[in-house]
Amino acid sequence: MNGGNEPALRILHLHSSFAAGGKELRAARLMNAFGPEIEHSVVSAQPGAHGASVVLDPALSVRFPADFPSLQGRPTPWRLLRIARAMRGFDLILTYNWGAMDAVLAHRLLDASLGLGPLVHHEDGFNEDEAQGLKSGRNAFRRAALARASALVVPSRRLEAIALGPWRQPRARVRLIVNGIDTTAYRHRPPPDAVPGLAKAPGDKWVGTLAGLRPVKNLPRLVRAFAALPERWRLVIIGEGPERAAIAAQAQALGIAHRVHLPGFIADPSRVAGLFDLFALSSDSEQFPISVVEAMAAGIAVASPAVGDVADMVSVDNRAFVTPAGDEAALAASLAALAADDALRAAIGEANRARAQANYDENTMICAYRETYARAMGRDRFP
Repeated sequence: MNGGNEPALRILHLHSSFAAGGKELRAARLMNAFGPEIEHSVVSAQPGAHGASVVLDPALSVRFPADFPSLQGRPTPWRLLRIARAMRGFDLILTYNWGAMDAVLAHRLLDASLGLGPLVHHEDGFNEDEAQGLKSGRNAFRRAALARASALVVPSRRLEAIALGPWRQPRARVRLIVNGIDTTAYRHRPPPDAVPGLAKAPGDKWVGTLAGLRPVKNLPRLVRAFAALPERWRLVIIGEGPERAAIAAQAQALGIAHRVHLPGFIADPSRVAGLFDLFALSSDSEQFPISVVEAMAAGIAVASPAVGDVADMVSVDNRAFVTPAGDEAALAASLAALAADDALRAAIGEANRARAQANYDENTMICAYRETYARAMGRDRFP
């Protein structure tokens, strides 16, 4: 605490969404790590999408202002002025993904005249509208909007290359900070009934995933790739979102609805990830998925398309099961090969655990964010 010696820092977070997805949960964990010395205001471009707030420490000072101007709409001069005025009075402005880019442009245009605090932008990847390729108009918009940002934080080498290439950001502005977790929390195997409403029966095997149920995750593809596995295998998709009905419909159409389970969002993946016998992704687009790090920390082999940095994230032995992006048959083959070989899964899982502990530690990530934010504010330390 400040002890009354100086006012608390005020940080404004402008998110494309604050639903319970990977980047949002990471932002919430960082807020917890920074402690109660900071006053946070969190805005979602999707009104009411505040699901990640469930993991916030109740001791923090966090507001969700309902009167902040919408982050969605045409970037007209009047609308940008309203957004810029609403950013006054904050010591640091943190923006996240394309959904907050209008605010980044407003800051670039009106920072000097309104005396706005420094801005750090974060890019974590793309939704389905850019999953198959970048849009030239958005590239140009980003180049213009980011011209006065103090830093651009990316979690993957692919996004780093995009920032330095199509977005034409100077090397000094781009900061690669890979996602980290508390790997020690994943050491112990959870009890069979750790997933609410779903107990793991003796002899059952689980293919698991942790994902927001959004189109870009393409979870119906995972249902199809899983369908040919033996009867003892179950598919457990932990998360929530608008694609729930489509996933359930795909399972029903394939006659495997009794083996596909959607228990909903779970705030602490470390309490359930160890129940998976095999982890799978089916996304059209990822960058540095935290869920893969969580699976690795739990000692689980991973089957995934080669999206983002996944092939480099996993252990060397696991890379044979990272298949070409969009190749559903190859993903199904990886699942089948890993499901058929208990010893292979165990060996790959242990190699993944060691790699996660060595490379994806949460404390390293937190220190990197502290240093980035402190530098943006011209401070020696943060907070």
